[in-house]
Amino acid sequence: MSFPKIGVIGGGQLARMMAPEALNLGFELHVLAEGPDVSAARSVPDAPVGDYKDLETLREFAKGKDVVTFDHEHVPNEFLTTLINEGVNVQPRPAALIHAQDKLVMRAAIEKLGLPNPAWAKVESVAELVEFGDEIGWPIVLKTPRGGYDGKGVRILDSADDARDAADWFANGALLAEDKVDFSRELSALVARTPSGEAKAWPVVHTIQVDGVCDEVIAPAQEISEATAQTAANAALRIAEEFGVTGVMAAELFETPGVGAGFVINELAMRPHNTGHWTMNGSVTSQFEQHLRAVLDLPLGDTRELGVTVMKNYLGGANQDLFSAFAAALAAAPEVKVHAYGKSVRPGRKIGHVNVVANNGETVDELRAKTDQVAALIRDGVPATA
Repeated sequence: MSFPKIGVIGGGQLARMMAPEALNLGFELHVLAEGPDVSAARSVPDAPVGDYKDLETLREFAKGKDVVTFDHEHVPNEFLTTLINEGVNVQPRPAALIHAQDKLVMRAAIEKLGLPNPAWAKVESVAELVEFGDEIGWPIVLKTPRGGYDGKGVRILDSADDARDAADWFANGALLAEDKVDFSRELSALVARTPSGEAKAWPVVHTIQVDGVCDEVIAPAQEISEATAQTAANAALRIAEEFGVTGVMAAELFETPGVGAGFVINELAMRPHNTGHWTMNGSVTSQFEQHLRAVLDLPLGDTRELGVTVMKNYLGGANQDLFSAFAAALAAAPEVKVHAYGKSVRPGRKIGHVNVVANNGETVDELRAKTDQVAALIRDGVPATA
């Protein structure tokens, strides 16, 4: 009897959090790590170090794997096509992944599907950028089509003068210009799909960003109309179907109450996502287990929530010795679940998150107070006693 061997390209925290789910299911997880000290390398026995931008390295890593999947979307698409042509089972396929790799491709594809999109344009010069801003009205958003994340590669332009100041952004080619959407809050619609076409959605969640980085998630989103929540989930499911997505996909949304469908699509991610970390404790099936099931074309798990859940990220702060704060943090709120990524501490770096599920009718504000307290204790450390 043999169990599948899964190769994950990328050794970050997403790969790390796949490891216990693979272990529970008896799967062999192998990770192509960027370095010996990356997050997943500390928790996966087979984590060779290699360059994911080198085709020969990818070929060697893919040998003997039943499926190859990803911790990030940055592997060159042409290399993935080569691997597929050589018989490697890559999930998701590059034809789907390109929509998460290139925001210009994504915008055009969403427009073709007739789904809620902000006004946008491909711009290749400052003149075209100014023309777009003058046409739809300032402010606008300028984005690099590839490589941006957590607020990187995004710039708000309030005027034509700001657009001229961004001239250096065109050094690497065309950019994406978008209307700066007037939204009430950010949402995320998380879904999973198998190669044979089974698809399931989790409840739509409310995401709270600080300085372009996801800070909190409230699941399910509170005070959202049933129609908007269902339409958003259906839009994510349709994208997954039309684009041929396999595995987990997150559609990040701007909520626009009373305008159009009640939301517009911001960005896509085709892998487990920060806005889905709440599922580790708050759903029947976590996004990490679901991703492994999906890429292996196994039946998907139940996506029901177990109760209102709050997820809180903690970033690198004053405390370098995280474990020294664990006793106080765990005692402060025993019902809060702590997830640490095994990363070195650096200011602003995601190093872990905490989850809490309402089991006794707690309000969202009460849940947020608990996660804030635990995250702060870990981030900032416990003051030394006199």
